[in-house]
Amino acid sequence: LSDTPPTLLRTNKFTSGFQSIVEAYGVGDYREVSPAPYTIITFPFLFAVMFGDLGHGMVMSLFALWMVLTEKNQKKKRCSNEIWMTFFNGRYIILMMGLFSIYTGLIYNDCFSKSLNIFGSGWSIKAMFANQQWTNKTLQANALLTLDPNVSGVFSGPYPFGIDPIWNMAVNRLSFLNSYKMKMSVIIGVVHMSFGVVLSVFNHLHFRQKFNVYLLFLPELLFLLCLFGYLVLMIVYKWLAFGARDSSRAPSILIHFINMFVMQGKDIAPLYPGQTGLQIFLVVVALLSVPVLLLGKPFYLYWLYRGGKGLRVSEDDNSTAPSYEDDEEEGLDETPSRETLPKQAIHTIEYCLGCISNTASYLRLWALSLAHAQLSEVLWAMVMRLGFRITTKVGVVFLVPVFGLFAALTVSILLVMEGLSAFLHALRLHWVEFQNKFYHGTGVKFVPFDFSLLPSVFEQDGLL
Repeated sequence: LSDTPPTLLRTNKFTSGFQSIVEAYGVGDYREVSPAPYTIITFPFLFAVMFGDLGHGMVMSLFALWMVLTEKNQKKKRCSNEIWMTFFNGRYIILMMGLFSIYTGLIYNDCFSKSLNIFGSGWSIKAMFANQQWTNKTLQANALLTLDPNVSGVFSGPYPFGIDPIWNMAVNRLSFLNSYKMKMSVIIGVVHMSFGVVLSVFNHLHFRQKFNVYLLFLPELLFLLCLFGYLVLMIVYKWLAFGARDSSRAPSILIHFINMFVMQGKDIAPLYPGQTGLQIFLVVVALLSVPVLLLGKPFYLYWLYRGGKGLRVSEDDNSTAPSYEDDEEEGLDETPSRETLPKQAIHTIEYCLGCISNTASYLRLWALSLAHAQLSEVLWAMVMRLGFRITTKVGVVFLVPVFGLFAALTVSILLVMEGLSAFLHALRLHWVEFQNKFYHGTGVKFVPFDFSLLPSVFEQDGLL
């Protein structure tokens, strides 16, 4: 039998679904930090960022709420339909995803591709007519015109909550949302990955591996924040420093970020005073973090093995039964093998390149959010809008099958297919981009003693 202690995490009917998401990646090692408590919030939130729609979120929430309220009756039926049981077992996950989708739908001000004008728009188009940018002739030719905030009197203030509903009628709506959601995705991604790196420090401290705090955690965090944390800082600074009147002078963040690595950009207008010096400093710190991450831990283990503090340690950071010869550090019976350096080199390359690819991976939040909104708009335009254009006496009667078709397509395409797509992408972001920063998932799940399992156990061990 395996000597690895089994892992037991107590769950209830609410948390069991989220724990299943984590264990599908791998069972946690004994006493390592579990991502399940944080997944309860981050998983439905990332799903909702891609699925943000008030109407779709309400339909999903009502469906999940019905399953929750009737769960006792559903359990008594003991349905054998595997697809239905999959939905039923994840009813609390679906409920949380629906509630978060309602929240992000309010932020996007999107309800079945339509906007809600609850507080009144902060835009006044009278200023457009006063400046002769809009005329009756152009208004008749095209009802969707470009919104330009750089006109005196056109913008009275921000919408109290979410995106102003007037953007739903603007030609430049897509370009506005494109920039907004892309930068939002980068910010959410860097914060999510940084949180995963921070969680790793609790594993190091719990297993009394303080050297990993200085030789793994700090260089990893410095590398991530000096490069991509600085990218988030530039995004926020550009939002605050440049308004509508001087937006034409706002430099490109992407160009500045690329020039940061090649040490160029003297001919480009700086984003802020002293930008070049700060960027050089951050790049140097990030580059110095790489050799520390690559060589620090192998050399430290080799030094301990050669007599440092009188300890003998191994490369196995996840050992759960160490023998302590010192109150501060752990001493293990095995010696550092020659594979320590190659393994650390693989980890260093994977982490450094992963910071780049993982940050880009969070752009799926931006892409799927725009795709969901556009699919919803196309469905409305091709079904409901055609039904509303019928002006005959039987038009009201004709709306009944039209609405039925719209509802069927909404549920089948936007809720089921798009919902499944957003679910899988949120799952990938947690498994690859978040959990691999601190979660090993190589443990053994605790199974209660059961006589019926004994023959299979003996067969595995060759005792039968």
